[in-house]
Amino acid sequence: MATALTRIDRTDQDQADEDWSLPGWLYNNDEYHALEMERVIRPSWQIMCHVSDIQAAGDYQLLDYIGESVIAIRGEDGAVRAFTNVCRHRAMRLVEGPTGCAKKLVCPYHAWAYELDGRLTGVPARRDYPTLDMAKNGLAPVEVEIWRGFIFVRLQDDGGPSVAEMMAPYEAEVAPYRFEDLRQISPVRLRPRQVNWKNVGDNYSDGLHIPVAHDGLTRLFGKSYAIEAQAHVDKMSGYLVDRPSANPWERVYQQHLPRAEHLPEENQRLWLYYKLWPNAAFDIYPDQVDFMQWIPISPTSCMLREIAYALPDERREMKLVRYANWRINRVVNAEDTWLITRVQQGMASQSYQVGPLGRSEVCLRSFAKKIRRLIPEARLHSAPAPGWSHK
Repeated sequence: MATALTRIDRTDQDQADEDWSLPGWLYNNDEYHALEMERVIRPSWQIMCHVSDIQAAGDYQLLDYIGESVIAIRGEDGAVRAFTNVCRHRAMRLVEGPTGCAKKLVCPYHAWAYELDGRLTGVPARRDYPTLDMAKNGLAPVEVEIWRGFIFVRLQDDGGPSVAEMMAPYEAEVAPYRFEDLRQISPVRLRPRQVNWKNVGDNYSDGLHIPVAHDGLTRLFGKSYAIEAQAHVDKMSGYLVDRPSANPWERVYQQHLPRAEHLPEENQRLWLYYKLWPNAAFDIYPDQVDFMQWIPISPTSCMLREIAYALPDERREMKLVRYANWRINRVVNAEDTWLITRVQQGMASQSYQVGPLGRSEVCLRSFAKKIRRLIPEARLHSAPAPGWSHK
């Protein structure tokens, strides 16, 4: 049932809220978290992998999140499809992750068999099931979109934009990086964090903390770091300065970064970051492309999922700068983990409700506005009485 807050004038309320951050209770409240999973995460696009990660028929990848297990699999016809990893008989998981290859998906519990396109074709003692309709008991499909070679899935269509529509403002900028030709260069990395998923995203799009908390990025970018917000994508960027860094790995990257012939001149020393609503990002460098996703687990924990991709390049200089890139960003990640962990702790303080947002904090403003529109109670500076989501 709708609450009274859903009946307020959204335009007037947006104007009243736009100068305030999301309240602290949204980062640790069980009841709110459950509603957020239904209204924000379930209808949103989640990245699975790159098409090159499942090249042959039967190749699959798994993604587990918010109580669902999704399998993306290449069919005999070459098409990529996605299904919930759940047998229609007794809800047994069909395969274990994170990757694999199968000619058929056969349930390890009672041997029900499914084709790569999801059709149910094998049931032992089929005549023993009076209500069984084989045609209606194929695997439950999950919506798939392939954007520039990356496979995205969505559990629920709420009428929101496609990945292509979200990224439309930046298509021309992304095009030279040849995403379709990328290949994985590192295994999937899973990093648990004891923070609410929103704190990861808030920090990712926060430009004000760069000169304060990231000495390395400040040495690399100088004062060139910039942020902007489109409807469903945030963009951050910085240009490498010519002044040699005092840090050895930063200096190695600066001095040995080879020319990327597929990139225009202005991108040769540019680092780009795009955050897609609500919980995924691409870090785009001249030498590689890193994907990152922060998957909610509980109101106070999440899982960072990271994969690195690059165009095939055997030059020694390229291998060196990719390693230097990893060394640089390992430090940045440690700094960010320290920050968001302490912000999460601060969100639990009874002294904190909301904080003022500066006009320059356009990405935080954009994210908060979308959250408040999807869940009107997010406008409340203090948590309502328990049971509010059921009234």
